[in-house]
Amino acid sequence: MLDLFADEAPWEEPLAEGAIILRRFAREDAAALMAGVHEVSQQAPFRHMVTPGGHTMSVAMTNCGALGWSTNQNGYLYSPQDSLTGQRWPQIPSLFKDLCARASLAAGYADFEPDACLINRYAAGTKLSLHQDKDEPNLRQPIVSVSLGLPAVFQFGGLQRSDSLQRVMLEHGDVVVWGGASRLFYHGILPLKPGFHPLTDQFRYNLTFRRAS
Repeated sequence: MLDLFADEAPWEEPLAEGAIILRRFAREDAAALMAGVHEVSQQAPFRHMVTPGGHTMSVAMTNCGALGWSTNQNGYLYSPQDSLTGQRWPQIPSLFKDLCARASLAAGYADFEPDACLINRYAAGTKLSLHQDKDEPNLRQPIVSVSLGLPAVFQFGGLQRSDSLQRVMLEHGDVVVWGGASRLFYHGILPLKPGFHPLTDQFRYNLTFRRAS
């Protein structure tokens, strides 16, 4: 697939107060980031988690870091142990940490040190419904979200689910960082359209870095 923007330099696109899209920010590191994703998933396989209400999520997920995001019959939680393997989650690869540090600094959030990285894998038709990232105890810390592979439409709203939504296309290598006034804004991903990407095949991968302790 011909990439007409392969040589285009990264640029910043404001999204809301405290939120910004760093376009193309992760492109140069994309192949190494995907190698890290495959290394993590060999130790902690992708799985479709089941919500407390019994709904199987369409997006496949895994984690790396001291804590991993998960679900059970009681709700959503962070745990040091992968319930699927019985082992601790793999460590966050050093390249992941380096990219996250550079992105958070570029967005105005210095000294962000994540201890959790949720990795989502989207296939055609899969989506992520509108939600808030509110399971973290320290909501002063930002969210750093890295897109790899197929493009997807990102929805970014407000503090209420009913607030109006911005819809922006996120492409390979884009990084979204949000915190401060927009830390609890509702967000989601519309159903992924079929396609092919030379690095990720028929999938989109998303790395979401958080401070969960």
